[in-house]
Amino acid sequence: MRKYLMIAVLALTSANLALADAACDAKAAEKKLSGAAKTSFLKKCEKDSAAANAQKTCDAKAADKKLAGAAKSSFVKKCVKDAAPAK
Repeated sequence: MRKYLMIAVLALTSANLALADAACDAKAAEKKLSGAAKTSFLKKCEKDSAAANAQKTCDAKAADKKLAGAAKSSFVKKCVKDAAPAK
């Protein structure tokens, strides 16, 4: 059961990243950005989207493990930190 839940979470996360990319492009076009400003905006927008998706994924993992309270907070915090891309 856990295996199927994790597969579903990962599939949704991948789909969300693709949608976030399109959403970021749309926002950049709406703001009429181009060149370096557009590149900078897209990088920040995609980073913010990835962070939000990591939070959702980690919350789902914590729910799967039936964590609550401080244990859940600690797990989610570490999970999000580990999910962050290396700089």
